[in-house]
Amino acid sequence: MWRYLLLFIPYLAFLAEADAQSRFGIFHKEKPGSLNEINQRLIDFTSDILKEDQPQNVVLDANYIPVFSDDVYQKRMEKIDIQSPIRLDFKPIVRRYIEAYAVRHREKTAKIIERSELYFPLFEEYLDKYQLPLELKYLSVIESALDPKAKSRSGAMGLWQFMFNASKMFDLRVTSYVDERLDPEKSTEAACKYLQYLHRIFGDWQLALAAYNGGPGVVREAIQRSGGKTDFWEISSYLPEQTRNYVPAFIAVNYVMNYSSEHNIVPSKNVYPYFRISPVTVSKPISFQHVAEALELSIDVVRDLNPIYKHDLIPLCEIPAKLVLPIEKVGAFIDLEDIIYGMTSEPKKYLELQKELSTKKGKYCIIHTVKPGEYFHKIAMNYGCTINNIKEWNGMDSPEIYAGQHLKIWVYPSDTLAQKPQRDPLLKKSKFLLYQVQAGDSLRSIADRFDLKSTSDLLELNRIPSKAIEPGMVLKIICYE
Repeated sequence: MWRYLLLFIPYLAFLAEADAQSRFGIFHKEKPGSLNEINQRLIDFTSDILKEDQPQNVVLDANYIPVFSDDVYQKRMEKIDIQSPIRLDFKPIVRRYIEAYAVRHREKTAKIIERSELYFPLFEEYLDKYQLPLELKYLSVIESALDPKAKSRSGAMGLWQFMFNASKMFDLRVTSYVDERLDPEKSTEAACKYLQYLHRIFGDWQLALAAYNGGPGVVREAIQRSGGKTDFWEISSYLPEQTRNYVPAFIAVNYVMNYSSEHNIVPSKNVYPYFRISPVTVSKPISFQHVAEALELSIDVVRDLNPIYKHDLIPLCEIPAKLVLPIEKVGAFIDLEDIIYGMTSEPKKYLELQKELSTKKGKYCIIHTVKPGEYFHKIAMNYGCTINNIKEWNGMDSPEIYAGQHLKIWVYPSDTLAQKPQRDPLLKKSKFLLYQVQAGDSLRSIADRFDLKSTSDLLELNRIPSKAIEPGMVLKIICYE
């Protein structure tokens, strides 16, 4: 009897695991048509199941988005705060930024974590060199989302977002061929020098961070207007909105980067992390296209590892120079170096350029709504195409356009002017948040926190018979990508 019972127990465990997987799988469907359908999908997700501790190292369904109470955030923040010389205070505004990174923009956060494998080891080396807090590496997340080619509306460039004139203070060269604001090493060293300088002025890291964003003068003025107070939170009301939000965002990023797994944020593995790349010396002008062809690499890989060069080439005026490659391609580059130097290509002629502009291959379609006062030339210039391209894509003969007209425009994904394609809202996938009610919460405050249109949906979804909610209740909250 006992022998059969022992055999039956593993079978029950297997069924339980399969059942749990099927429960998570119900959220892999398209957007439901009604709240009844949502409830049907959630019927097996009782509060008891939601409160169970999940085993470590288990990746939950990608649509599972946990949201924690303020007490949990507070305790976790205290753990990372005691390890940093930068005060990491937990405030309501910090919580809002935590949920921005961990809930609303979690896919972008996963991409940032992936990129961090390439850049954080470099940042840590320079921060250590200048004896600065290692947590300052997270500043680049706010500045550029770890995109070395990031460009702000004001023209600031690179991982650390230096303006053109500011780059001169730190000896970052900007020419027609290179932009050292985009060089991960040189721009990181410049950022370290600037942060060190700001901390010497203010003697407080929160104020130094505010000054990095708004400038030292803005922080000095806020201190003066506050009557000489030097606590960031006390002077924040005297700061511009962007600077006022900058420090809370930095604190939130510290939290999210340390607790991403607890929020079920699972990044992809970086194909070329910091310790799998290496520079080679280039002694002659060289084209990225030729390097990519000879080494059997995507040209995007060569571009991403060498963001400093503006035109996919290293010109004669920059020789000698370094070219960063995947470490496994360094030997091949040395063997094929002379062949690569000898490769030539003709500049594209007019007819070839016209063909490239008109093609739809490798592009996606966006819809441009004509604004009052817009005309063909302006629209064509904005999207880097021609008037004839727009007419061809839209089957138009008339040279006239009118306000409110919808035009199909085909753009490359890498085009900085391109909009992201708009998905049909009926095809968006549902995600669910799990929120534990805290003391002082109301249905209205919870709805506001998660940008819900009404409290009635919250009541119906959770089958709450009245508007009374109690601390400790676990509420289901549906949102869509």
